[in-house]
Amino acid sequence: MESDWDGCASGGSCDPDVVCEKQLFRSELSESLVQLACSHHHCAFPLNQNELCVWNTVTAQPLLLSGHHYPISALSFGSKTNPLLVCSASRERVIVWNLDECTQKVQEGLTPQGVVIGTLLGTVLHVRFSLDDQQVAVCAGNQICMLSAKKEAILAELDGHLAPVTAAEFCTWEKSMLISVSEDRTFKVWDYATGQLIHQSGVLTAFPLLSLLVDEENKQIITGCSEGQLWIFSLISDHNYRCVTHINLKKKQEKFYTEILKSGKEIGEGQNTSKLCRAKPMRPEGSVETSLPILLIEHCDFLVCFHNEENMCSALNTRYFWIGSSTGLLILNLANFELEAFLSYKDFSDLSIRFVRSCSLTRKSVNGKVLCLVTSMFEDMIAVLEVNLTALVRTQQRAFLPCGNEKSLSVIARCSLLKSSPLCKGLKKNMKEPSSKKLGTKRTVKDQPLVFHNKIKSSGYTAAPWMTMFSPVNNLKKNRLSKWKTSCKRKNNEYPLESCPPIKYEKEISVTCKPTPICSIQYSGDGEMLACGLADKSVLIFSSNLTDTYNVFSGHDGAVNSVGWSHDKKWLVSASEDRTLRVWSVCSNEPALILGKEKFHKTVRFAQFYFIDAFILLCCGAEFHVLSFHPDTTKDDLKRYKQRSVCKLVQTFPMASTMEITSLSAVNEFYSYIVLTAGSNRALEVFDLNAGCSAAAIPEVHTRSVHQICQNKGSSFSTQQPEAYNLFMTTAAGDGIKLWDLRTLRCERRFEGHSSRCYPCGIAVSPCGRFIASGSDDKYAYIYEMRSSTFSHKLGGHTESVINVTFSPSSPQCCVAVGVVHLLPLWLLCQL
Repeated sequence: MESDWDGCASGGSCDPDVVCEKQLFRSELSESLVQLACSHHHCAFPLNQNELCVWNTVTAQPLLLSGHHYPISALSFGSKTNPLLVCSASRERVIVWNLDECTQKVQEGLTPQGVVIGTLLGTVLHVRFSLDDQQVAVCAGNQICMLSAKKEAILAELDGHLAPVTAAEFCTWEKSMLISVSEDRTFKVWDYATGQLIHQSGVLTAFPLLSLLVDEENKQIITGCSEGQLWIFSLISDHNYRCVTHINLKKKQEKFYTEILKSGKEIGEGQNTSKLCRAKPMRPEGSVETSLPILLIEHCDFLVCFHNEENMCSALNTRYFWIGSSTGLLILNLANFELEAFLSYKDFSDLSIRFVRSCSLTRKSVNGKVLCLVTSMFEDMIAVLEVNLTALVRTQQRAFLPCGNEKSLSVIARCSLLKSSPLCKGLKKNMKEPSSKKLGTKRTVKDQPLVFHNKIKSSGYTAAPWMTMFSPVNNLKKNRLSKWKTSCKRKNNEYPLESCPPIKYEKEISVTCKPTPICSIQYSGDGEMLACGLADKSVLIFSSNLTDTYNVFSGHDGAVNSVGWSHDKKWLVSASEDRTLRVWSVCSNEPALILGKEKFHKTVRFAQFYFIDAFILLCCGAEFHVLSFHPDTTKDDLKRYKQRSVCKLVQTFPMASTMEITSLSAVNEFYSYIVLTAGSNRALEVFDLNAGCSAAAIPEVHTRSVHQICQNKGSSFSTQQPEAYNLFMTTAAGDGIKLWDLRTLRCERRFEGHSSRCYPCGIAVSPCGRFIASGSDDKYAYIYEMRSSTFSHKLGGHTESVINVTFSPSSPQCCVAVGVVHLLPLWLLCQL
């Protein structure tokens, strides 16, 4: 059959700003999947089954190459551009073509010929050049043949798959490493130089694996099956090829449709909206549900869309990938495993092909545009599409674009307190000093003697009255008290923002004589002291070097759930399972404030100081309380049992549609109106206490309940980079750790690295904002870099689960403390 090609009509109804059909070829196609190829300005595909057509997008001229007698089933371009090689394979031979030489021979009127490098290998489904274009991996049947790219020679045969091999990729950072996937639903890692099998996975799915990609930056492999499932595995040497995550593209696509429809309500009239925004997320009645085979996984040059944008910090160091399916193209963000854009072929009426059998994409974009080569599933047509990546993303993406919303959330207070704000009311009501009569100070009217004989010395009336009847007994030494006063006056040193993560194990101490879980740990703002809340109902304070126990607080009747330091480092708040809250003076053993069981109907899970020590926040059940208080440690000599501290409830804020608040976070180092809460309903809610209401809510932030929200509260940022507080917050749940952008309330990155059966426990953010620490029930602590999805260091040596971590806010030499069952190990920073 003769080929016929026509360009896309300029007067058609397709939107050239998103996608246009550059060329259409009509030719007899193979009934099976065919590996197509795209490279820079060239597209390669079989024409009339056994003829190779290489179409130059610049000159719009096809180059026809003949040499096969059977249908061509696999094509691939070489890794280098000079010379540009292309390999074509059929069941009877594998040929390598030099395009420069072939073009020159055609111009001279001669018949171009390629180099036959393999014969009679069987049905070939995939071919791939090595990085230096010296070898070609040919997936023929159940085996992989390593062929020389210059002559007919079989260098190695890799046998082991139980079904046809569908894809193979070379590892760029490991010499002689090849990864393959097969219809037997497994992937294998080979040393093709020796022909040995390095690793063999288990069966991943019930459907054949069709596509494969090696991510050089994150050292991962991505594979997809015929039912729309993606698996990502780590290739880092000490990760043992663990599964990083599993993605269901069907669910991602449905979620993406819903978000696009919601965002369409806020899009201005002047913006260009795609047909996807007007599509219904639900399938029409009577329609047939189709599968989502992953035909292609390719790198996406996503950042080219925002090269002129100032607000692109969240897109930096993030990897994006094209996912080619039978119905359209998807862009996947590998940092958060979310869809960024989706191009559906059926939404563009001028496209000749609506359902695709095979597809290929150029890796690099040219002027923000990429070439896409597709073949039809039902007709004998081949189309070259030009996708405008910038236009596609702008019509659907909103998180990276400046929203221009002046009312967007900000952790830093950008306006004065409103008169109607509950914070303003709380400050006015409670910030008055108690009267002198209540404080027990010296009375202005002196006691009069019964007998007024002032001149009689023996009466004792001429001497001043003895006001102090007795002194309280405490165990604090004077040198400790003076040491505390001097440490409070000590100025904080600036935290080195370019510091390295802690990787060197230093020491460990036993906090109790018997195994006792450490429920909460927190450094003071100057990094000099470390408070620990224990399950044995006590609170311990250590010096930062863990050489001495500074103080012990006892009085709770249940495990201490949380401890928190005040901004001036003089007070400590603790919450317990006994449904009480206590405020302690660091210089005393007795609590300055006790809120008993009658105040709370449920256990107080979390408590902290807020608004630079003006309030106390605590969560109880499905609501959190805002308390104003004034601590007073003075005692009446006759009524020492009477508490003189003042505490009042300002307002209670319920979290919507949840049974219990599982975590709460707010900044106390500067004035902030934002309070973050997470509930047992897996939702995250943001409260604006200046307005006194809920500002935003994110449903289903994790697949399990969030057990901790963490923000960067390092004191160095308050003077060096205060805007960094507005960028990120971190949440931890049983399914992993996520990084969220507070400006857009969108997940920007997921941190993976824990074992598949082990879950992250406590999390902490370093003051420099570059690292995240996480404990785990697999007896390890993990250190992640903020811009990487996988952990950079794995700290071992524990005998029990690591349930709490924290960074020092002042010194990287004492960077992170990790609480386990009865040990408190410390890692000191290793200066590399």
